[in-house]
Amino acid sequence: MELPLASAKPSPRAAGACPPFLFSPLKPSPLLRFPPRRPTTAAAARFRLRLRLRAAAASSDAAAPHGEEVFGARKELAGVQPLVEALPPAARTAAELAVAAAAVAAGYGIGLRAGGGSRAVAVAGAAVLGAASLAGAAALNSVVPEVAAVGLHNYVAGHDDPTNLESGEVEAIAKKYGVSTQDAAFKAELCELYARYVYSVLPPGDEDLKGSEVDAIIKFKRALGLDDVDAANMHMEIGRRIYRERLETSDRDADMEQRRAFQKLIYVSNLVFGDQSAFLLPWKRLFGVTESQIDIAMRENAKSLYASQLKSIGRGLDIGTLIDVRRAQLAYKLSDEMAAEMFREHVKKLLEENISSALDILKSRIPDSLTQAVEEVKSIIRFNSLLTILSKHPEADRFARGLGPISLGGEHDHDRRADDLKILYKAYATEVLSDGIVDDEKLAPLNELRNIFGLGKREAEGILSDVKAHIYRRTLAKAFNTELASVPSKAAFLQILCEKLQFDPELASKMHEEIYRQKLQQFVADGELSKEEVEALMAFQVRLCIPQETVDAAHTEICGQLFEKVVKEAIASVDGYNADRRESVKKAAQSLNLKMEAVIAIFSKAVRKLFLSYIQSAKEAGNPIETAKELKKLISFNTVVVSELLADIKGELSPTVETEASSAASESEDDDEHEWESLQTLRKTRPDKELKEKLRKSIQKEITLKDDIPLRDRTELYEKYLKFCITGETTNVSFGTAISTKKDDAEFLMLKQLGDILGLTRKEVQDVHIKFTEKAFVQQAEVILADGQLTEAKAEQLAKIQKQFGLPTENAQKIIKGITTTKLSSAIEISVARGQIGIREVRDLRKANFQLDSLIAEPLRENIYRKIVEEIFSSGTGDFDEEEVYTKIPADLIISAEKAKSIVQDIAKVRLENSLVQAIALLRQKKRDDVFSTLNDLLACDAAVPASKPLSWPTPGELDDLYAIYLKGIPKPEKLSRLQYLLGISNETANRIRDVASEGTLPIASAEEREELAF
Repeated sequence: MELPLASAKPSPRAAGACPPFLFSPLKPSPLLRFPPRRPTTAAAARFRLRLRLRAAAASSDAAAPHGEEVFGARKELAGVQPLVEALPPAARTAAELAVAAAAVAAGYGIGLRAGGGSRAVAVAGAAVLGAASLAGAAALNSVVPEVAAVGLHNYVAGHDDPTNLESGEVEAIAKKYGVSTQDAAFKAELCELYARYVYSVLPPGDEDLKGSEVDAIIKFKRALGLDDVDAANMHMEIGRRIYRERLETSDRDADMEQRRAFQKLIYVSNLVFGDQSAFLLPWKRLFGVTESQIDIAMRENAKSLYASQLKSIGRGLDIGTLIDVRRAQLAYKLSDEMAAEMFREHVKKLLEENISSALDILKSRIPDSLTQAVEEVKSIIRFNSLLTILSKHPEADRFARGLGPISLGGEHDHDRRADDLKILYKAYATEVLSDGIVDDEKLAPLNELRNIFGLGKREAEGILSDVKAHIYRRTLAKAFNTELASVPSKAAFLQILCEKLQFDPELASKMHEEIYRQKLQQFVADGELSKEEVEALMAFQVRLCIPQETVDAAHTEICGQLFEKVVKEAIASVDGYNADRRESVKKAAQSLNLKMEAVIAIFSKAVRKLFLSYIQSAKEAGNPIETAKELKKLISFNTVVVSELLADIKGELSPTVETEASSAASESEDDDEHEWESLQTLRKTRPDKELKEKLRKSIQKEITLKDDIPLRDRTELYEKYLKFCITGETTNVSFGTAISTKKDDAEFLMLKQLGDILGLTRKEVQDVHIKFTEKAFVQQAEVILADGQLTEAKAEQLAKIQKQFGLPTENAQKIIKGITTTKLSSAIEISVARGQIGIREVRDLRKANFQLDSLIAEPLRENIYRKIVEEIFSSGTGDFDEEEVYTKIPADLIISAEKAKSIVQDIAKVRLENSLVQAIALLRQKKRDDVFSTLNDLLACDAAVPASKPLSWPTPGELDDLYAIYLKGIPKPEKLSRLQYLLGISNETANRIRDVASEGTLPIASAEEREELAF
């Protein structure tokens, strides 16, 4: 805490507000002489530590400071002080009276002699000597308080233990000299003695308070009879002394020591004066410290004292001690929250001592280390239970704060120590559950220990599960050849074991499987299983109730690894697949007691890995020729190695079965391929009967890459090799051209084998051939039909190409139609963009059986429809056929009715207003015929989207002229009536215009005639 002792001068306002009896900090008492402290160096600190250690070994009486060490050496009397010391107050008064009487008598005699017997002179002499004697007596009496102060000092300094000083002794000293305790000199000595004692009681900055300082100071203050105001002034003087010591030092450590000393002074002083310290001890005004700094000083020193008090609390937890600790907390002015926190920390340290001891015992590997470590853990549980019980005691309010169960979770080093705590938890659980029975009586302390260690629920459950598994396995091992072998129901016996231990049956089943696997690995270490080993494994399966599926899986995995190793050696052998390799494979397949399905699966897995390596090499090849070569290696490997090895593993098929299989295969081939028999490339993959007989026994088709490679990649590889079969090997020549140097139709037979290896079905193979053939046909057909016109000569040329490729007529016609449609579609799109396609052309295309949705995109069809609608609204007829516009035309253009109606309404709304504006413009240009047509367009738009109110125009006269012109055109009555509504013309105005029209004197007509005559 930083205490700004330099600001010891008070502000004027603060000084004025101070009570008059408080001292001024600028005028320290000149009588105070504190004993000097030793230098606060590191060596001095070590020296003090040695002294404290020596003092701790001595008795408490010997440890108490002697008076002279605290108050200084005895003081000597000088001058008349010894005389005053020698005379008691009564004798001193009598002597003073005697001396005064003698002086008066002597003065009277001297006056008589000197005055010649004059009585007046005698009286004057008596008065002079009497006054002199009284002055001497007064001077002697003035020394008495000083002598009393010296006597007080020497008495207190000579006291063996100042704390045993009684108030009566101080009063007796004052009475001895006949002075008051409030006399200035005597009171000054009292203050100096008090200040020296307080200064000596306060430990240096690097030492902690012992807790007895406050009581000792209060007792000494009462013994001296000092009031609180004078005592408080002495505390302030000590503060100045500490401040001066801080100014005199340049050592950083010493500076920190003085700050801590000042904190102790604040704390002790506030406790000495209690509630009155707020106005008796003006720390903030005189030393500039803040309220928070005072709080820190109070809190830190209270914590230090309370920490020393907590050392009296051990694992026994005596109620009396808890009450004493609570009283000490209240005396130290420590908050309940801080006290509770410190108590819990103290208890945690006690628990950690037990934990460290238990861990050391476990790691020592001494005999019975587990038992001793568990005893330490049990003491932890007992201690925590005692804390819990005391926290619920009826008089718990009188006990130290912080009682209750303790948890080490959340500590800063909990994660680091978590492993050690788990070890202890596991050790305790192992010891408690060693009898193989789990009940609530055992689980309760386990749960309590889990909370103490701060372990998560899953962590604890995992540890308990491991412990239960260990105990279950140990119990199972003991009963395997005894009880378990003799009981009629193995499952019931195992179920009882699980219930006693509360062990999960699923975990038990997994353990049974693990035991079986370990035994199996042990038996097959030599590469084979003997009859005795097979019987032993059967016993394990029966007694442990292991399902057959689990046993088969274990054999497949463990024995399969050995068999796979033999297969890999046989496949990858440099010498090839010879008789020795063949014999080793057969022996491995039979001696490992594997099922045929498992053997085939393991063999298939090893072969497919090698197949994939060939496929990867083919994909990474730089050109199609290299890709084909890698695929050839794959086909050869399958024919020479894989097929023979698989035949040895399975054994040869009987001739009857083989014949039936071949006939069934040929029938399926005939059924599937009859339709596509004309494909030239597919026909070449079918060997003749003689070659089929040679290949049937040597090429396997069971192991494929169907599940290892996506269909797209498999068909792509097949297509690449198909292309190689057609083109053959090529050689690059000059000018960027290539020629075929080697071509053999036998490659198509290898293509068939490649399809089997890739796991392609007959349908998938056919699709590849069809796709390849169609692609070749499309390339040549696009060249022939470049202009989009299919003439008779071009049709004959395409027919020859179709026959050459063996492509069915239907597929060829579809391709030709697609090409011509694409060409036509491009031309139609251009025509649509130019506005050359209308509803008539669209209907002609539909009559020609063209698929309009594929020929013209939907946006273009909508544009055509929009153009048709705009033509209707600009035709000048005024007609709007809803069925034609909303039903027939959208159906021809394959547009939804909702979309069509939306387009019509959008166009009609815009053109309705525009038609009125256009009609007015034509009216002003005197184009009567165009006005009539425009008004018809207006009515057509209104028919599509009927207006809810008349149209507005700023010049009503022009609207009358429009009506008159339309009337002159002799329209249909319903159109004329609708126009009257749209133009907002009243019936009166309409009748007037009709009357004028019937007389032939329309104003718009006469005006036009006058203009014609003028020109």
